[in-house]
Amino acid sequence: MRAVYARSPDAADPLAALEVGDRPAPTAPAGWTTVTMRAASINHHDLFTLRGVGIGADAFPMILGCDGAGVDEDGTEVIVHGVIARVDWTGDETLDPRRSLLSERYQGTMAERVAVPRRNVVPKPAALSQAEAACLGVAWLTAYRMLFVRSGLRPGETVLIQGASGGVATAATALARSAGLRVWVTGRTEEKRALAAALGAHETFAPGARLPDRVDAVIDAVGEATWAHSLRSLRPGGTVVTCGATSGARADADLARVFFRQLRIVGSTMGTRDELTSLVRLLESTGLRPEISEVLPLDRAAEGFHAIAGGDTAGKIVLTI
Repeated sequence: MRAVYARSPDAADPLAALEVGDRPAPTAPAGWTTVTMRAASINHHDLFTLRGVGIGADAFPMILGCDGAGVDEDGTEVIVHGVIARVDWTGDETLDPRRSLLSERYQGTMAERVAVPRRNVVPKPAALSQAEAACLGVAWLTAYRMLFVRSGLRPGETVLIQGASGGVATAATALARSAGLRVWVTGRTEEKRALAAALGAHETFAPGARLPDRVDAVIDAVGEATWAHSLRSLRPGGTVVTCGATSGARADADLARVFFRQLRIVGSTMGTRDELTSLVRLLESTGLRPEISEVLPLDRAAEGFHAIAGGDTAGKIVLTI
């Protein structure tokens, strides 16, 4: 079957490890199902996989892709939930210390077919296209959990979202506005800030800018480049929710500021199947849809990966299969 995969890890030049070609079709063990994929979106996690981050060298070649949408063995249109917990794990899947994501231990979604546990598919409503649904399992689910499960934010409060055009940031901007939050967003260029405004941001700022007031919470998927600004921007008792470090993970913790202002630093990773189901219902009821910057056929995956690696995005990049 046709697939996008990492041939072997390449920390120095990750895009050199990217391949589009034939891979063995999956075999679903007991309790799993095979999904015929229709679309998958590219995430920064895929670049980490190409670098060999979070995956053993013996796992390669590895088909990329943590999320997507397709049709299961029963002919039902489904959305893939990419967090794979142990069979005997109960409760929040993201808290299983032995959890993994598709494309870490198990082959990913950027292929004609993928095998997943039956509990890892969510019915796709007809109102969502396959391309839109393919954006939900990672970026939108991550943003949903950060805002509505981990941040403690309430309608009317102010949230700062770092990095206007990334997948998590664009999702968080639209979701926060729909929830009645006052939404402030930073972006490196006027174009990126304009996108944030179009998605619902009340105000936009250049990175590191002094804000008109301190905020109740910060959503930060950028890491090292924005961390100091995130902490400085919080009101006393405020919360920064971090889900990643696309710019690097060696930020100064600024402990004096943290304890003196009684700030909360909260980690967040992906989301549960139930949260994905709630997210889908929210999109159905509100009419919100993912911001998609480009839709490419599988054979042009390299173009999308180069755009992600260069930070040249304005929403999600989707591969059709």
